[in-house]
Amino acid sequence: MNITNETSISDFLLLGFSQHTKHQPLLFGLFLAVYLVTVLGNLLIILAISSDPHLHTPMYFFLANLSFTDTCFSCTIVPKVLLNIHTQHYTISHTGCLVQMFFFMELTLLDDFLLAVMAYDRYVAICLPLHYTTIMGPQRCLLLVAASWLSSHLLAFSLCLLMSQLSFCASHAIPHFFCDLLPLLKLACSDTRIFQLMMFAEAALSGVVPLTCVLVSYAHIIHTILRIPSAGGKHKVFSTCGSHLTVVTLFYGTLFLVYFQPSSSYSADTGMAASVVYTMVTPMLNPFIYSLRNSDMKGALCRFFSWGKCSTL
Repeated sequence: MNITNETSISDFLLLGFSQHTKHQPLLFGLFLAVYLVTVLGNLLIILAISSDPHLHTPMYFFLANLSFTDTCFSCTIVPKVLLNIHTQHYTISHTGCLVQMFFFMELTLLDDFLLAVMAYDRYVAICLPLHYTTIMGPQRCLLLVAASWLSSHLLAFSLCLLMSQLSFCASHAIPHFFCDLLPLLKLACSDTRIFQLMMFAEAALSGVVPLTCVLVSYAHIIHTILRIPSAGGKHKVFSTCGSHLTVVTLFYGTLFLVYFQPSSSYSADTGMAASVVYTMVTPMLNPFIYSLRNSDMKGALCRFFSWGKCSTL
């Protein structure tokens, strides 16, 4: 398969899966199945929450936004991967690459901010229950979501704007299956010091701050849970937070797996395998985690499909 000369100076080559020719039918079927499950699962979460008045609460409002973000995130990466595998053409235009990178960064940052907002919501609900309705009113919830969207948009746009000013070397082959930030940066011939400084500053702002919010919130939550005298009360609170804590662990675990590897031990295959988990598997698992671990969500899905034994959940 000759793919080295089929691109112009304005194109990039996404070579992530081009070397695995024997496994391409299997990869196509697997990624298509993951994509369909991700989109359908997250859309069901959104429909169940919007159609059930019992779930019109801040917690499920944030969850609906997270499911919408995961749906968009999957649509940013997987359709292009499927098209490349099906057509055996791995080109992407310079503009298309920047657009994909922008939406990838924006939706990743949005996931990060929404998980922090959801952790804060659980903190207020468990540690300050008497003030919950006052603190987490509709306007406050809309403000938190709007601030998350605006912050992720501005941070992603600023990096993409800087990236668009860089010039690239003769080799435009990206050893990845999508336009990720670091593989693209390695192809730049321009001075990237300003870009890297901005990238580290944004990483501190968008990574450390939300993660600190999550850790502090759950430290207070765990402290409050340990003071509950009854075992039944502890179990109820743990089950309420268990879904969100599982998603947080999965999100940050895969994030660190992809972006915090020592450069000496990095390999393209290992990096791509980790990226598949981060970009495809995690968005697919989120709706299952919330629906299987949450009795309210199972009841809402049951009522949405008009199944008969909803009262037993």
